[in-house]
Formats: sequence, structure tokens, C-alpha cells
Amino acid sequence: MPTTYTAYTKLGSQEAAEALGEAMESLDPEPTGVGVFEIEDGSGTWEVGGYFLAPPDDIELTLLARAFDASDFVVSKVPDTDWVDKVRRELTPVVAGRFFVYGSHDADKIPDDSEPLLIEAAMAFGTGHHGTTQGCLEALDRLASGGFEGRNVADIGCGTAVLAMGAARIWPGAVVASDIDAVAVEVAQANVDANGLDGRVTCLEATGFDHPDLAARAPFDLVFANILKQPLIDLAPAMAAHLAPGGYAILSGLLTRQVDEVVEAYDAAGIALLRRDTIGDWATLTLQKRGI
Repeated sequence: MPTTYTAYTKLGSQEAAEALGEAMESLDPEPTGVGVFEIEDGSGTWEVGGYFLAPPDDIELTLLARAFDASDFVVSKVPDTDWVDKVRRELTPVVAGRFFVYGSHDADKIPDDSEPLLIEAAMAFGTGHHGTTQGCLEALDRLASGGFEGRNVADIGCGTAVLAMGAARIWPGAVVASDIDAVAVEVAQANVDANGLDGRVTCLEATGFDHPDLAARAPFDLVFANILKQPLIDLAPAMAAHLAPGGYAILSGLLTRQVDEVVEAYDAAGIALLRRDTIGDWATLTLQKRGI
């Protein structure tokens, strides 16, 4: 495998972080990928990182850090590791209610009474091993076990589309999965195809609900949004506009200490908290729109 390098820095605002991430794309050598992430510790700190196939130029990185008031970049050589094989060996299947999330290497372990969801190890985000994804699947299972049937379901910020596929496994209604990232949409579609759900789950590239197909399908009786605290808060008014009266929202991507802010935003939008569940440091919220 080729030797790769990472370069990471931290800074104090989203705007500056996004601008720095964009500037990194012009470096020589050019990074193979750049990521901008909020550090979910309540500090308001953002991390910007790049991956390189050759050692990045220390002087260029120093100048960029100074220009954007960021901390000094930390450059590391990534060990030659077959990460997909490593993840495949270390990730075991996940049971979340009736759902069994597995990689193809564990296909012989599928219980007869489960709803299987195939997610390969290469698609690490949203495999079901994270507490947020597992929590959403368990919330879905509870709704279904309580007699609810989702006839019109949306998965906003779908990642691998595991939640959308879970809904499609148990209900015959329409399911749409959307993500802001084009690569995520491609991954979602590949997973839908691999699970034999082509035609049952529609995958779209969209920011939140901002897509004509989502507008045309609304109102939804169930919406998943497993993203992050601030995007969830920002999404609250649109969620209220696209959710049917009495419809449910299953939200996650939240640390337990962030729950109150999100609940407050959704309550103000007319969507009330029904249940809060935690797995480790992560919370999953089940809410219902008022006005049944």
C-alpha cells in the first residue's frame, strides 16, 4: 500500500475552518482529501485535516496556519495498514432490536428471525456500530413494535442509508434517503442495491430538505436525522414544515449534554420529545409533531 501522510490543525470558528479547508486544496503536493469537523466537546473548536500521498510542505502549512489563526499543523506518517481488512476483522455484527447489521464476512451468522442489513466494512460511517446509528435502529424497532407503520419515510443526512434501509425492510411504503455529500449518496445507493432494495429506497443529494423530490413527497410520517447538534437545531423549522401532524422524528448524532438544546429547538417548532435513550455518551431522541 502507498505511504500516506496526515496534517491536522485546530481553530476556533466554522467559517475560518471551512476557508482553511478550501485553501488546503491548493497545496503542492495536493491532498487526496480534506476534512472539516467540529469537535463535539462543547468548546466550539474545529479540526481541519488533509491526507497526502507525499509529505506535505511544512513551510506552506505554517503559512496557512498563520493566515487563518490556526494552531500549528501536526503532520504524521500513516502506517501501511489494510484498514478495510482490519475493520473487517474487528467489527462484529450488531443487533439493534429486530435488525442485524453485518458485513459480508459474517453472512453465515444472520439469525432467522432478524431483518438483515448488509453494510461492508469499507463503509465505516453508519455501519451500526456507532451508538447513534444503533440507537436510531432501536428507536425504529420500538415504533414498529408499537404498531406504527411508516408509509412515507425520509432519512436526512443518510450516510450509508442504513436507517432508510431498515424502514424499507419492515414497511412497504416509500422511503427516501438524502445526504449533502455526493460520495455518501453513491455509497447509499450501492448499499441499497447490495441489500436488494433498489426501487424501494430513493437516494438523493440534498442539503436538509432542500430538494424538489423531498418537497413533493412531504409531509412525511417519519423522518430520521442522525447528524450533529447544530445541523439538527438548524433543521428544526424545516422538519416541522415537512413532518405530518402526529408524525415522528428520530434524531441522533448528539452527545448526552447536547440534548436539552435540541429538544428546546424542536419543542419551539411544535415537535415534542417522547423518549430519550442513551448508548454510552450518545443520545437518541424520539419526538412527535403536535396536532394529531
